[in-house]
Amino acid sequence: MKIKIEMTYRTPKGTESTFQSEVMNPEKALLLAEDLAKTGRIKDMTFYDNHDTTWMLKELKRYVEDIDSEPHNVVVFFDGGFDVATKSSGLGCVIYFEQNGKQLRLRKNALVEELQTNSEAEYAALYLAIQALEDLGVHHLPVTFTGDSQGVINQMSDEWPCYEEDLLRWIDKIEGKLMKLGITPEFTLVSRKRNKEADHLATQALNGVEILSQSEINRAE
Repeated sequence: MKIKIEMTYRTPKGTESTFQSEVMNPEKALLLAEDLAKTGRIKDMTFYDNHDTTWMLKELKRYVEDIDSEPHNVVVFFDGGFDVATKSSGLGCVIYFEQNGKQLRLRKNALVEELQTNSEAEYAALYLAIQALEDLGVHHLPVTFTGDSQGVINQMSDEWPCYEEDLLRWIDKIEGKLMKLGITPEFTLVSRKRNKEADHLATQALNGVEILSQSEINRAE
């Protein structure tokens, strides 16, 4: 969930004006709101999420307290590779998230042999990531899915049509899983260089190296 703050500021002499903040995560919005409230010059303060639902300060504070123990602020990177010679596919995903005040990273890959094309491998890698989200307990949250396959990103965003039956089955499977988990997806296209972690995991899978690890990362990274 993303939050925008709308506030009315009043000077000591009574001059008022209304301002809106940039969009930010709930934790940052709460910190700023509590600091602004200490000035004694904020007459009104309202919070709007990315669905234009209105929140009050107490509601937002309760939400942040409740969600801190669960994975949130989730960003997923995924990539798939296909070896024509062996008809094998390597799938890789990296999931960044916050939980209990920590920034964490999950890395996972898989080797599969039932796929026929690189495009299928890309979709399978996205599905692998969603399965990993389910295992983490991620549900009813917005999640950013990041990949370097223009076809997958644009088709999942409904910007491009898909006519291939094999890929349509993957799309239906992915959308069904997202709906089941209550995840609101946002799909972002990046260069292969920016997707190098997921790409490396997919390559490791093709080379027979299985990876499943979770670690805490420094906030400066």
